[in-house]
Amino acid sequence: MRIRRILISAVVALATALVAPTAFAAPADSTAVLTLDQCIEIALGTNPTIKVADMEITRLDLSRKETIGQLLPNISFAGVYSRMIEKQVAYMNMDNFPGLGGATGGDETDPDAGTRASSSKGGGNSQGIKMGLDNSYQVGFQASLPIIAPQLWKAIDLSDTQILQSIETARASRRSLVTQIKTAYYTLMLARDSREVVMQNLDMARFTAGIYQKQFEVGTASRYDVLRANVAVSNIEPELTRAEIAIKQARLQLLLLMGIGEYIDFEPVGTLADIDIDRVKASLDPTFDISANSDLRQLELSTRLLQNTLKVQQMAWYPTLALSASYNWTSSSNGNPLRNFRWTPYSVIGLSLNIPIFEGGQRYNRIKQAQIQVNEMKWQRDNLVNSINTQVNVAYDNIDLNLKQIASCNETVTQASMAHEIVSQSFAIGAASYLDLRDAELSLTTARLSRVQAIYDYIIATVNLEQLLGTFDVEPYMPRN
Repeated sequence: MRIRRILISAVVALATALVAPTAFAAPADSTAVLTLDQCIEIALGTNPTIKVADMEITRLDLSRKETIGQLLPNISFAGVYSRMIEKQVAYMNMDNFPGLGGATGGDETDPDAGTRASSSKGGGNSQGIKMGLDNSYQVGFQASLPIIAPQLWKAIDLSDTQILQSIETARASRRSLVTQIKTAYYTLMLARDSREVVMQNLDMARFTAGIYQKQFEVGTASRYDVLRANVAVSNIEPELTRAEIAIKQARLQLLLLMGIGEYIDFEPVGTLADIDIDRVKASLDPTFDISANSDLRQLELSTRLLQNTLKVQQMAWYPTLALSASYNWTSSSNGNPLRNFRWTPYSVIGLSLNIPIFEGGQRYNRIKQAQIQVNEMKWQRDNLVNSINTQVNVAYDNIDLNLKQIASCNETVTQASMAHEIVSQSFAIGAASYLDLRDAELSLTTARLSRVQAIYDYIIATVNLEQLLGTFDVEPYMPRN
């Protein structure tokens, strides 16, 4: 575990060293800082889901090579030994062979010929003849080569489509992971900015409580005023605790997506307020082109896979031709199986032609099933295209709404800050009550939190739109090794 912690700390230290000095200038004793790009790069190199997707591509590539290997000669060596336990007995009819004891053989004048014939007719040698030897050996080489194999040829195209489908699945996994990383990273920034707002509210409440405490000590404030100010401070402190917990949970979620199991205390770069909204807006794709959508591309590859499967089923109607050859040695002997070998070689070469004629309608029904699946995929694609277009429209509407909310919140924060400044000055000279001051503080805190939330909603909406359009390029973030 110590080694693992050291390695993880080294990764974070390396990522921190790569941060541009202009992006974040941290003192020597500060917490490690990770940029969004660094988090994405680490996740693409260590996340288990991505590794599994890459391994699946390798597996399918090996499967394709296995299919190609079926077009090459298949050569094997085999050996067979058999021991005769009970030899086979053969009985022969010798009636038509004169002089060999048959029913018509011998001298017709012999008075005993009829008796001998009746005893031997249909029986031949009544004792029978035992055939075969005790030991039998056969060793040799067998080879086969498909010459005409339409179904096997088309299966190679099927394997190619499966590889492309796996590659697209891995690409979709990477883009989905990038979306999750961005969401978790901005969530961490939201939690940290929210804590900052709560801290500002707590500082204002503590400052007011300190003023009342000093006034109470000199006799210009009542005990009630002091208690009321202290209660306000106590009510804010749990909010700060919840903000701290939210930061820790967001950091844990981000570490999990990055494939790091140990808890590491690090901070994101900057705040949500530092994000250039105009620059983000300019980077959005103004078109509604969904051709790069991962779900759509996977569905198209699935359709292509089913079409190839249909062609494979259709190729089952075509004849096949295969070449076969063998070269063997045989030996037979009696007695000891390790002696008296008599090896005799023999070889065979031939062609095997298979013409399918009737299979009970199995091929026909398989082809019909594949055609139905292809037609089903066409309907699914139409439905998916409509769904994606709807989501894209909703995403653009949300972006426009969030932009208006950001502008409104900025104005609200400005007005709330001015109101709080006026009330604070009035409270200092006794022209405003504590309730007026507290109300101004709560209004300012609410406005700040709303602005942070509006910026977060806008960024997440752009991330979701980027995921729908498939415009994010993951190649620059792939591990260099």
